[in-house]
Amino acid sequence: MHLPVITLLSDFGLRDEYVAVMKGVILEICPAARLIDISHLIAAQDIREAAFVLFAACGYFPRGTIHLAVVDPGVGTDRKAVAVRAGSSFFVGPDNGLFSLVLKKESVWEARLLENRRLRRTPVGSTFHGRDIFAPAAAHLAAGVEFEALGASCGLISAPWCEPVAGKDLVTGEVIHIDRFGNGVTNVEIGLLEKLAPAGKWTVWTGKAAVSIRKTYGMALAGEALALAGSTGFIEIAVNRGSAAQALELRPGTEVIFRL
Repeated sequence: MHLPVITLLSDFGLRDEYVAVMKGVILEICPAARLIDISHLIAAQDIREAAFVLFAACGYFPRGTIHLAVVDPGVGTDRKAVAVRAGSSFFVGPDNGLFSLVLKKESVWEARLLENRRLRRTPVGSTFHGRDIFAPAAAHLAAGVEFEALGASCGLISAPWCEPVAGKDLVTGEVIHIDRFGNGVTNVEIGLLEKLAPAGKWTVWTGKAAVSIRKTYGMALAGEALALAGSTGFIEIAVNRGSAAQALELRPGTEVIFRL
């Protein structure tokens, strides 16, 4: 028997009731749903971090998975509430760039407005659309409601960050995520560098240090900084057995320059 899978990603944290409320709303509509938490520790209102974590996780779930993502600094404004069908997966959340990184890898996708009032809780509050709009939409999809029944087709806004800029022997990017280990994940993919030159020929400048690209953490001495292609294919700046965020003062938005 196939049981629908719904993942949840938010900046709600684990202290308050918000995540549990969304799960309760989902289970009331679709009791058979299997709920998987990706993370609820996204930095408050950090759309870029959420977009990266969603991208990093979503490819490992079965066909038909519904990814519910709520990082929504524009809640209650005229920003759109949407669902997206891309490949064999669905994505539900605010139209604020949250799905841009995922959709960069998809050649065909379709977005729908969450405007069908029969698929919402009533009344809809102005501060918790995760409960009143997004969780019900995800649950109804899991329960078998057709994607087209959600609302009219729509476009999506662009990503809330800049793409890396590549020249002949220089690539400029930035840190988009600091992980649990203090590694600074950049928006530069290893494939972009290797189109220009082998990875080992690049040096990465952070403003605090210049580091070489290695294949793995253990190729640097303990406490030594390095760069490497992480599991997502994006270049990470790390310190072996330490925190690059602390040692090199990295944070989201820190500029990184790759030089031959």
